[in-house]
Amino acid sequence: MATTTASATVNRPSDHVWSVLVDHEGMSSWGPGLSVSLQTEGTPERNGLGAVRKISAPGPMPAIVEEVVAFEPNQTFGYRALAGVPFKNYGGTVTLTPQDGATRIDYSITLDERVPVVEKAAAALVARVLLTALVRASKR
Repeated sequence: MATTTASATVNRPSDHVWSVLVDHEGMSSWGPGLSVSLQTEGTPERNGLGAVRKISAPGPMPAIVEEVVAFEPNQTFGYRALAGVPFKNYGGTVTLTPQDGATRIDYSITLDERVPVVEKAAAALVARVLLTALVRASKR
């Protein structure tokens, strides 16, 4: 298992960043042509633990289906891919840390490495792209 983390600080309180992060359908605004739907509701909140979301992008790529596996409000959000990714045991964890009215975001991607150099580089790129999208969406 390999893990890579990208980090940034956004000048918004953690409850705001959290609301952006866990709004599954709202992810549609993170990228052009992105479509996100909730397939299964979670508990205790609709977007919480056990929720399953489907993320579709334009083009021939298959939809990504992810299940929420960690949900600690304003702190930790985790998911694992059920389908649609080329990596074995792919998952993500986002940790929010309040910092004087701002929020530090640590976005970690975990996957099994079959081709270590290639997959580690790909995971680092995915973590950076997703972090950048979350930061941009949180600034709105």
